[in-house]
Amino acid sequence: MAPLPPESPAYGAGQDRVLARKPLWRRYGIAVLVVAALAGGGVWLMWSRGTPAYKVPVGQLTIATVREGSFEDYIAVRGALAPYLTAYLTTEQGGTVKQVLVEDGAMVKAGQALVVLSNPALQLQVASQQLAFEQTRLKYEQDLLDIDHKLSALKSDLARDKILLDGNALAPSTYQQEQEEYNYYLKLRDATIASRQVEQKVRTTQLTGDTSGKTDLANAGVEALTIRAPMDGQLTALDAQVGQSKPQGSILGQVNSADRFKLTAQIDQFYLGRVADGQEARFSVDGRDYRAHVAKVYPQVVNDDFKADFYFDDAPPPGMHIGQSIDLKIELGGAAKAMMLPNGPFYQDTGGNWVFVVTPDGRAAVRRPVHMGRKNPDNVEVVDGLRPGERVIISGYEAYPKVDRLILENNNSAH
Repeated sequence: MAPLPPESPAYGAGQDRVLARKPLWRRYGIAVLVVAALAGGGVWLMWSRGTPAYKVPVGQLTIATVREGSFEDYIAVRGALAPYLTAYLTTEQGGTVKQVLVEDGAMVKAGQALVVLSNPALQLQVASQQLAFEQTRLKYEQDLLDIDHKLSALKSDLARDKILLDGNALAPSTYQQEQEEYNYYLKLRDATIASRQVEQKVRTTQLTGDTSGKTDLANAGVEALTIRAPMDGQLTALDAQVGQSKPQGSILGQVNSADRFKLTAQIDQFYLGRVADGQEARFSVDGRDYRAHVAKVYPQVVNDDFKADFYFDDAPPPGMHIGQSIDLKIELGGAAKAMMLPNGPFYQDTGGNWVFVVTPDGRAAVRRPVHMGRKNPDNVEVVDGLRPGERVIISGYEAYPKVDRLILENNNSAH
């Protein structure tokens, strides 16, 4: 019997029917579409509101309001009381400390001996130079004696020959020759005296540094090794102990003016072009206000700061000591009406180029470019980008420098 064809109803009778498998797109298509829609919606929602976003508890932020008011253009710096004048004690000659005649902190007078050095080699050299000087001096004296003797003889000859010349007993040419010789020795005497004075001045300068030429050469060595006070004042920072060796040019201490003072301050280099001579500085001590002015600006920048000196307009505060610190407010310009924002760490993080502005509903803060102008320790001038009444985050932005939107939460959790 031939088998039935597959189309026959009897084919496969009594068995389960095999069904064909559905394609993958029909089995998972709906799920994929749902996931894609949710993801796309989330991405669209995030980017549509300013991406990326970052959740921050409100309690971790400092928020301030933009306002209009009188902006005071000043900077606050820490100054220190310093002597008005300072003179350093420098060794003109090296040597070993032999005596210390005063104590550090003592009040001294100009010319007072403070430290005595010992230098046998220098003293021997001075003695040798002094001997050579004495020999030169004696030679000059001898030369002058010879010249004076010659002048005396020529003067007598001229007096005698004048009588002969008047009696026509002497030729005029002979008398004229004697007169010229006398004049020559007069000039030679003047030149010898001038040469002796120059020689003495030069040798004195070599021994003691005194250009006046009046220093006693017998004490030249002692004078060169004795350190004296250059002016009246207080001796400070004395660095000299008996037995110490000090090379030439060493600084042994300083003498500070005791009756006049000034203030010195280190100022951020950002203000180098804005601090100038004559600007006013205000400060308070013990509840009393004082004023000073910028006296000198040092343009050299060291460790991102430059130095400035201030002179008191009146008497300095009583009872102050050298080195004591004072908080100064330097007036850079007059007060003027401006839109401003309280100063805060945000300025350091953004350079005043952008800020986070809180939305009107208070639920978020959006990054916005702004233009800031002058700043003082209290406020920053707003030139453009903000309006009065807007609220701005003024605390630091270090945690989210690349974030465009902050979600403000009222709890302590942060994402």
